[in-house]
Order: sequence, then C-alpha cells, then structure tokens
Amino acid sequence: MSTYSARLAALREQLARQRLDGFIVPLTDEHMSEYVGAYAQRLAWLTGFQGSAGTAAVLPQDAAIFTDGRYTLQVREQVDGGDWQFVGVPETSVSEWLAGHAADGARIGYDPWLHTRAWVAEASAALAKVGATLVPVDTNPIDAIWPDRPAPSDATLSVHDNQLAGRSSAEKRAEIADWLAAQKADAVVLAALDSIAWLLNVRGSDVARTPVALAYTIVNADGTADLFIAPEKVTDAVRQHLGNAVRIHDRTAFAPALGAFAGKTVAVDPALSVAAIPLAIEAAGGKVVSLRDPVVIPKACKNPAEIAGHHAASLRDGAALTRFLRWIAAEAPKGGQTELSAAAKLQEFRADTGLLKDLSFDTISATGAHGASPHYHVTEESNAPIELGQLYLIDSGGQYADGTTDLTRVVPIGTPTAEMRDRFTRVLKGHIALATAVFPHGTTGQQLDALARLPLWQAGLDYAHGTGHGVGSYLSVHEGPARIAKPSYGGGGPQEPLRPGMILSNEPGYYKAGDYGIRIENLLLVIEREIAGGEAAMLAFETLTLAPIDRDLIEPALLDAAELAWLDAYHARVAATLGDVLEGEDRAWLIERCRRIGA
Repeated sequence: MSTYSARLAALREQLARQRLDGFIVPLTDEHMSEYVGAYAQRLAWLTGFQGSAGTAAVLPQDAAIFTDGRYTLQVREQVDGGDWQFVGVPETSVSEWLAGHAADGARIGYDPWLHTRAWVAEASAALAKVGATLVPVDTNPIDAIWPDRPAPSDATLSVHDNQLAGRSSAEKRAEIADWLAAQKADAVVLAALDSIAWLLNVRGSDVARTPVALAYTIVNADGTADLFIAPEKVTDAVRQHLGNAVRIHDRTAFAPALGAFAGKTVAVDPALSVAAIPLAIEAAGGKVVSLRDPVVIPKACKNPAEIAGHHAASLRDGAALTRFLRWIAAEAPKGGQTELSAAAKLQEFRADTGLLKDLSFDTISATGAHGASPHYHVTEESNAPIELGQLYLIDSGGQYADGTTDLTRVVPIGTPTAEMRDRFTRVLKGHIALATAVFPHGTTGQQLDALARLPLWQAGLDYAHGTGHGVGSYLSVHEGPARIAKPSYGGGGPQEPLRPGMILSNEPGYYKAGDYGIRIENLLLVIEREIAGGEAAMLAFETLTLAPIDRDLIEPALLDAAELAWLDAYHARVAATLGDVLEGEDRAWLIERCRRIGA
C-alpha cells in the first residue's frame, strides 16, 4: 500500500471513530486563504496533490478530488486514480457529487473553520435531498492522524513603511469607522490575512510567497482595533508602529472574543470569513450583517504611492527577467539545463537586485509537455531536461517592498514549428486586444474576457483558465475582487466592475496536451482615458510589465497594422526603459530582441 493509500485508509478509520460517514477536505485555512501555510496543507498531505486549488471528499467506499481546468493534467500525475475519482469543477460541484454518492442517513463531517457559511448551506441542502446530514466537527480528523503536522509559523511581523503604503493605518481605520457608522454596526471582523496586513501597514512571512501573518482583527466603531496574533510575533518596533489604538491579544483569544458581542451588530464578509465566525457571534446573542470586507476595494484600487512603487518594482523585475531570457536563450540549446536549474537561475537574477523579499508564487518552469499544464509545479521527481525542439514556459514573479510582480514568457529552444508560431501569435493578438481595450466605467472582467479569446476562437481553440487576476501591493499575487474571466472561472470575480488603480494580469494562453504550452502575461493598471469628442468617461489599461516578447515565435503575417504598431511601441518602451539599467551584453541583447518586427 502506498503512503497516500495508507493515509486515506487511516482517515476512514478516524471517521468511524468520530461517528462520521464522510469528510470534506478543502485546500484553504481558517482565513479562507488561497495560499496556505504548511500546517494547513491537509489536501496535499492526504492525496499528494500539489496544486493551489482543490477539494477532496471522502466516503466509506468512494473518494473524489475536485479541481478546475488548470489542474486537469497535474492532478492525474500526482494523485492515485485507483483511490480517487477525478472530478472537474465547476462542471460538477462538491455538493452535487456528495448528493449523488452519500447514503441515506449518512453523517458527512466538515470543519466549520475551513468553509464559508454559504458553502455549508449549499452542501446541507444538497445532502438533505438524499437523507444525509452535514455535521460540524470540533476536531479535524486529518489533524488527528497527521503525526508530524508542521506547527504554524512563528515568524515576526514587520512594519510596512507609510511612504510605500501611501496612507497611515490610522487614516485607514478612521475610514472604516465612518463606514461602520453608515452601516449602523458596532464592529467589523477582518479574517482575510491580506486585508489585515494592508489595514495595519504590517507584513509577515507566515505563508510562503505571500507577506502576511496569521491573525484576526476586529475594527471597532471608534476606529480602534483588536489584533489577535501570537504575541511572540509582535516586536517592539511593530508595537510602536501600531500604537495604543490597536490592542494586541493572543490569537487563541479570538474565538472567545466573538462571544462578547451580545446585543451588538457585527459586520462579517460572508465570502472571506469561515462559518465558525458568524455562528459564534450569533450564538452569543450578537447580530451579524453580511457585508463585504471594507478593505477589499481600497486595497485593490492602488493609491499613487503604491502605483509608483509598482512601477519601480516592474523596472527592477523586468531587468532581472531580461538577464534570464538572454541566459536561457544561450544556455538551453547547449543541453544540461532543467526546469529546476532554470527556475533557480531566474531567482538568482532577482536576488541580484538586493531588494527581493521572496518570490510571489512558486515559479512555473515548464518545458515541452509540462507547459501544457497551466499551473505545473516542478519537483525533483518531475524535473525535466530542457531540450531542442521544445517550447520553454516561465511564469514567475517577485515580492518587493514596493510591489508584487507576475509575468510569463515563452522561449523556443531551437527553431519553432509553424504551428507553434501560429498559436503563439494568436495568443499575442488576444493579449494586445485586451491591453488596448477602452471601456466605460462599470465594465466587468467578464465583458472583456472575450477580447483575449477571439483570435483563438476563430481557429477553433480556447484555454481553460481565466484571462486575468488582481495583484496586490507587496501582498497577494492573486488579489480580489476583480478578475478577467468567463463566468465559470472564479465565482463572482468576473462580474466585479473594474476601477481606476486596480492592477490585473493579462494572460491568455494555448495548451496542446502532451506537446507544449503558451502564455503571454503582463500586468495592467486600470487608468482613466479621455476620448476627444467622447460623451462618456472611459477607462483603459496601462501595461506595467517590461520584458521582451520572443520575436522568433511571432508570425508577422497574422498581425494587422495596429497590432504590429502596438508590439513595436511596446518593445521600444522596453528597450528604452530597461536599457537605462542593463549593461554590456545584457543591454545589447535587449536592444536586438526589441527591434521592430520585420526590421
């Protein structure tokens, strides 16, 4: 029996001890985070799946793992199909699968600190139709059988300078106090880690690749706040920075504190808070009002200081990536390079800046067939040599104190085929269409998504992921609330109106299973755009990312005059801007790779 088969068997035994007939294992933590600390990696421990989004459902005889189109290939490589059914979402939801497999009278357990209240209601309703019941657990059964489960991080907090933040924490808390007054609420619970970091102008290192700390915050109507965090994480410098208006409590005191809201009205974000939070407030006699976390929109709409910081980070990061692109173009054809060695070299170039805090996510370093898995994660076991005839895809980003970056480039190792050039150029056409979009206030990401897909659709092609996600300011590389995507990708995100100051990715792609993958990704800033003679206020995008797009993969005949003009103008800006910070052979290579297409 394999390690993972043994763990599945142990979980079933534990469920029997807890008088349960099933259990749901989401990939999240008690803050509904996308990226989680090692202590919360229950799905990976149970199944072996290394992706960043997924859920498992375990019953006495059946077990299923649920992933979206990004992980269709990866989940089958990493998870034993003899133990697990592979189920695609959103085509089939966890609730639907449970309703189709749970027995009449079954008790299906869930951890109320790992699911939203809406999910609990949906799953409960689905199970009720077949005579089954959803049951909250006091002890997560995975934790009961995970003998060497890592402890939560004990890393200390750091102060995020007000000059980089653009506003003080006191100003931000005063705005929330005004919001609470307007809502006639006494307090708001903030459970999202990036909301807390942004509000208090602090950063942490409790979650790999995301500079946040494990904490909860309650903001009160008078603008004061209660921060619940392990006390050893708070240094004297952080205490001084927070001041007397932010009271510090042990993180373990958070759940009991929810019991002190009898007769009070408390705002809770239903999408960013686990079910246990509103349930505890209501059990104590408090009134819960479901409202969006008041930090979400101010955090997403970057202020001038945050925008300036991102420009600086993009310049620094683009120069590092350009040095890498020159290196990979020269070294990969010689042989001897692998996905891991290339990823390490790019991290080395970023570290050479002297300002890299961390990567913004695990680098997607994918050659050949691995590139066809959009969120491929290279490991020692999967590490492949980069060989002639392949396309090499590198999707990566850095965390700097002044900004978070994310970009993707594709490099042909040797001479690309005509099909590769065709597909790459169609992806590029979609990328340009989105980059040059002009649209009125109120436009959503869903409305723009088709612009990036149309050149692929015209050839009978598509890609199974969203086109763009929000990006934080030295925070999460995947930041809500806006996304550019079809309705089926990312829940309500694609329906969020785009606003000035938002930073989103532009990353259409194409993936040929078993052969190669293509994605071109830049970050975009939503800006105001005046149209001469226009009657409506309009918005547009400013491209922030600075790095050459591989000219050997472009089929110029597929580009119209406006697309060629955009590409040449973009490359001219990249050459002029990065040329000021690169030297010698790096600069010469950049200038050559950014010359006019056809020149």
